[in-house]
Amino acid sequence: MTDNINKKTTDNSAATDDKANTTNDVYQSNAFPTMPTIDSDSPWLSAYERYSIDATIEMPEDNTSLLDVFERNFSRYGQKPAYICMGSSITFKQLDLYSRQIASYLQSIGLVAGDKVGVMMPNVLQYPVVALGIIRAGMVLVNVNPLYTSRELSHQLHDSGAKALFIVENFAKTYQEAEDKGQVEHVVVCTIGDMLGTIKGAVVNLVARHVKKMIPAYSIPNSVSFKHALNAESASKYQRPELNLSDVALLQYTGGTTGVAKGAMLSHGNLVANMLQVSALMNSAFDDDIDGRDVILTALPLYHVFSFMVCGMCSMYQGYASLLIPNPRDLDGLIKEMAKYKPAFIPAVNTLFNGLVHKDNFADLDFSNLKASIGGGMSVLPSVAKEWHKITGLPIVEGYGLSETSPVVAFNPMTIAEFTGKIGIPAPSTDIVLIDDDENIVAMGDRGEICVKGPQVMIGYQNRPKETAESFTASGYLKTGDIGIMDEKGFIKIVDRKKRHDFGVWFQRLSK
Repeated sequence: MTDNINKKTTDNSAATDDKANTTNDVYQSNAFPTMPTIDSDSPWLSAYERYSIDATIEMPEDNTSLLDVFERNFSRYGQKPAYICMGSSITFKQLDLYSRQIASYLQSIGLVAGDKVGVMMPNVLQYPVVALGIIRAGMVLVNVNPLYTSRELSHQLHDSGAKALFIVENFAKTYQEAEDKGQVEHVVVCTIGDMLGTIKGAVVNLVARHVKKMIPAYSIPNSVSFKHALNAESASKYQRPELNLSDVALLQYTGGTTGVAKGAMLSHGNLVANMLQVSALMNSAFDDDIDGRDVILTALPLYHVFSFMVCGMCSMYQGYASLLIPNPRDLDGLIKEMAKYKPAFIPAVNTLFNGLVHKDNFADLDFSNLKASIGGGMSVLPSVAKEWHKITGLPIVEGYGLSETSPVVAFNPMTIAEFTGKIGIPAPSTDIVLIDDDENIVAMGDRGEICVKGPQVMIGYQNRPKETAESFTASGYLKTGDIGIMDEKGFIKIVDRKKRHDFGVWFQRLSK
């Protein structure tokens, strides 16, 4: 479907000089997505044939961007629900309108293309509206974990250079207490009920503030409300920026478990490529039904790169309705939502799979609509996978990725009959090698560090050219820090780690 992504015009002469993209050589060499040359004897190519997965993706023209993807989605799916949360929903058409309004607001307050804008909120309807609004304004989305401490928030605001921040009031106290607010000049405060309708929204906010006492007292001078930002400017005032695949779209921070959290700069091209790679996997198993009403469960936070790509970017591209779960710790509430909407796709991590299978009422759900359960992040335990398969009738399909790769690097085919315990085969147009400490490729079946080359690999780390250079091999492969073994069919199993990723860290914090 890449022909529907390409711009209708190839005029890119109006690209603004105000964009804040770095000109450092180490970044510029990675600016446009790299399509690797994959050896014809690579063992995973036979798996592509066996499972009818396209071996390559067709990237759109260089002068296209995520804006073209979004516009294609709005046109294609119009009145279909795009996001559902707490019984309320917005259609693709409404998402188009609201995101243009947010983009207009950002442009009206003096921000320009390339400026960074932070978003610190859980899975609520405002998130996709704001995230798309930022990107449509030509600005860089900075995902911020709401569970951050004020110290962690200070680091990210300072390092990212964010000039504006959208934050849910539940976490406004954290921002207030942050000693270093970086370059933030504009703060937009959201409430959980902002997009749930007048009556329901008011009730939800009342309960959150006065019954459950979820909102610590805070004071943020000169902040404005989300409703003010949404309605301040007409969507007709939106000025569509000229962008290309090399422009940075997302600043995604790593977990920081091996040191200071680093911001992976992901370009429009990186995200478009990974969206097409995941779509190739989906299309190998499921029909492209423009009128379908499939729901994807979005219990994993959209500020996390795995959920952002699978439940955000890919969900919209495929025309699914994303069922947003603001608080996945409430398993009883989550199961009620699953009973109501009967999701076709359930992306999760081991912690969530395990929590669900040990709830008595989970086994009573109707899984007749379920098409796939997708495991990402930390490895899914075989015992959990076995119980999940027993209850739902389908195996967990594991994938693998990290913030630096947009994130998907490898996956198991959707039509596998049993849980494999492996991270699968490389995504289309992705080359993977396993190396020793001297960057020599190891023999088949031997342990080695997983290294990746593909169009989804980041431009580099924000403000860290030295760390960026050190993260790549001399031949241009990203070193993941994970130790794996590849079998004769191209399937990879992780056996050790040099470093931990932020997938598991989030759920460890959530459990606490």
